[in-house]
Amino acid sequence: MLAHAISRRSFGRLLGTGIAAAALPPFAARARTARRGPLPAVAVVRLSANENPYGPSPATLRAMREAFALAWRYPDEATDELAGDLANAHRMPKESFLVGDGSSEILKLAASAFTGPDRKLVMADPTFEAIGVHARVRGAEVVAVPLDDRYGHDLEKMAASAGPGLIYVCNPNNPTGSITPAARLRAFLRAVPPATTVVVDEAYHHYADAPEYESVAPLVGTHANLVVARTFSKVHGMAGLRLGYAIAQPPVIKKLAEHAAWDSANIVAIAGARASLADTAYVAEGVRRNAATKAKVVSELGRLGYQVVPSQTNFILIALRKDAKPVIDALRDRGVLVGRLFPALPQHLRVTIGTPAQMDRFVDAFAAVVA
Repeated sequence: MLAHAISRRSFGRLLGTGIAAAALPPFAARARTARRGPLPAVAVVRLSANENPYGPSPATLRAMREAFALAWRYPDEATDELAGDLANAHRMPKESFLVGDGSSEILKLAASAFTGPDRKLVMADPTFEAIGVHARVRGAEVVAVPLDDRYGHDLEKMAASAGPGLIYVCNPNNPTGSITPAARLRAFLRAVPPATTVVVDEAYHHYADAPEYESVAPLVGTHANLVVARTFSKVHGMAGLRLGYAIAQPPVIKKLAEHAAWDSANIVAIAGARASLADTAYVAEGVRRNAATKAKVVSELGRLGYQVVPSQTNFILIALRKDAKPVIDALRDRGVLVGRLFPALPQHLRVTIGTPAQMDRFVDAFAAVVA
């Protein structure tokens, strides 16, 4: 029945010896699935949240352990030092950075600062939903514009919406893994009126290697209405520590900061982020591992007759050609947790790229379910 399923040793050979599968705590899995009853007795594979299964680098872990000795101190100086590191990394003024409790906080601050009853939010559909939730709390109208036929942002239609306070572009996009090409995004930024703020969410920036992709962070200096959101949750493996940052011109940073909680980033996470920024070799290795494993999974899915949206991220979106919800549930019953249902793409399944062993489990379970 599983003639197309791959060997459990194949991924290990692909990436070399010494890479162990990350064991997932049963509690973490239960926390997200308790409403559906108990999970299977087998170890759960969590491929549902686009986390980096390899976690932080050894240097990052050491820095965080040492930072516990400073747990009694507020993180003001540490935050300032991280802003300095970010300024050096991006070659921009330190005043152009705001550290937050994950990039999710940056999106919340943008919604608070730039949307309201008379200032709507324009965003793609589907995309990462958080900023839309925050804008609605502010009383803002949220205009959802479908992606184009290549799963990119339809920037022309987004720009045509009358007088938005904020436009949100996730690039690479979640949940599709697709990109909006650099030339189109540059033209869009030139055309957006100065009174409209644009947030470009680059959570998956490090994984993107397509020639037509580029970060817009260097454009902040010439676009006073541009905010770039970055995170340490993805390639840096720090999702549970909650740390991200905004890049924008100083007046915009000041406006975002007016809506922020004081000292929202903790001193342990900041120490880890500073170490991870310096450990460029570990980040590059994480990108390589993700790409190699992703390529193997895409190949195996192709043998099973399933195509994926070309992905520039650490997850894939599979075209099922049937409703995704029963497949999501059936995989869960086999101990494999995958992404949630996205109403705009009800026949697509989002799957995080885990370790080779985890992806073996996924492919075997998927083959059994679709059979």
